Amino acid sequence: MAEAAAELLERAARRDAALEELRALRVALQAVPPAALRARLGEHHLGALFGLLAVNDREQVSACVSILERLLQALEPLYVIQNLREELQKGLFHPDDSVKILTMSQVGRIVEDPAAVTEILQSPELLRQIISCIGGEKIAVAREAIKSLSRVAQSQEGLEALFGSSLLGDLRNVMATSDVVRYRVYELIVEISSVSAESLNYCANSGLIPELIGELTGEDVLVRATCIEMVTSLAHTAHGRQYLAQQGVTDKISNIILGAESDPFSSFYLPGFVKFFGNLAVVDSPQQICERYPVFMEKVFEMAESQDPTMIGVAVDTLGILGSNVEGKQVLQKTRSRFQSLLSKIGHQAKNAPTELRLRCLDAISSLLYLPPEQQTEDLLRMTESWFTSLSSQPLELFRSISTQPFPDLHCGALRVFTAIANQPWAQKLMLSSPGFVEYVVDRSVEPDKASKDAKYELVKALVNSKTIAEIFGNQYYLRLRAYLHEGPYYVKAVSTTAVEGAE
Repeated sequence: MAEAAAELLERAARRDAALEELRALRVALQAVPPAALRARLGEHHLGALFGLLAVNDREQVSACVSILERLLQALEPLYVIQNLREELQKGLFHPDDSVKILTMSQVGRIVEDPAAVTEILQSPELLRQIISCIGGEKIAVAREAIKSLSRVAQSQEGLEALFGSSLLGDLRNVMATSDVVRYRVYELIVEISSVSAESLNYCANSGLIPELIGELTGEDVLVRATCIEMVTSLAHTAHGRQYLAQQGVTDKISNIILGAESDPFSSFYLPGFVKFFGNLAVVDSPQQICERYPVFMEKVFEMAESQDPTMIGVAVDTLGILGSNVEGKQVLQKTRSRFQSLLSKIGHQAKNAPTELRLRCLDAISSLLYLPPEQQTEDLLRMTESWFTSLSSQPLELFRSISTQPFPDLHCGALRVFTAIANQPWAQKLMLSSPGFVEYVVDRSVEPDKASKDAKYELVKALVNSKTIAEIFGNQYYLRLRAYLHEGPYYVKAVSTTAVEGAE
């Protein structure tokens, strides 16, 4: 350890370190490798630093927290829990949130260490106080508590400790604090349930998952809107989807969408319910989901055809998700003229809607039109070409005009559309026949910022990596694109200058 850091640490251990010395110690420790810290670090150093937290001086507390973060990382989790249990306990009661967060991050380290985790599980008071931190005013404290407890629940012993003891009562008590805190506990439960079927079983048997589902299918429309996000997270796992299906939850959500016609407040929860099925279609089978729950597809089309920008946005996002794989594309293709006319509306929105909705339309169009090389059958290529031509009377010019606008997000969104179709022969022919288009692609001067340069580079890469590009574009353009790819996204051509005698 650097001598200066060692000396400052000794001063801190005598509890007579001034604020300036603590600041100096904080800086000095950043330059010392963890192994060196470990070799010279004693229990009295850490005890003293924890003692220095017991002041009403925010600057001193902040300096000590930074120092302790660095020092504790150098120690084995088992050592921390065996020698600093009391300090960790006090840290959870500290009025300063940064101290609570420091303590809980250490608990997170301890529970991930097989040798140390049993020590934590034998400290119910420590876990009880972390549970109470879920009810903290500051969201950062609550987040750290949720993270620590979800780590505790990674093991069988942890699940037993949380759900098979009085700690479950503590979870229920903190839930009663407020609606916001109740949803935080649900968030924790969903996070734990997502780990494995066994974890979900513990959460279901505790009664907390059934309560969440009860709120989802209850009469309060605002509660529904909040709960559907958590249930959607649960549906990301196969065991979560199986549980929701077995409990009839998926059918209930479908029925609520069906009944939304007569509910004047349906706009509060419909977007979340539609997104639920959109996510389900991607992780499951789009065809099976759309066939089993026809109300889902019907509602997406209705929302897309409406005049409400919020509903249009959700519908466009969902269509983009649904059409992100070939099976989903084929489901959309089966609706024939209805989807074709919807594409025309999406193309119109991409040009004329407020910026946020334009971006969502561009992202959905990219997702719908992209075809991996190995899936480029004649039928599917005909389909993407017909979709592209349905977007506008002159779709290539539409996206080109968007890409020349001085808004980086829209510019990149339009470039992503070109990138999505760049490996498809019909699109390459269209690009080649459009006057000045290839020159625009290789022109670096039109990309004003890093994001735009990266987006243009991805377009060039997609073109160069296509098997048909050399044949369709011809040798001259193909070589220019390859040179662009080789030079990288940020290449700047050197400009030579000639000095003239007498010139200033």
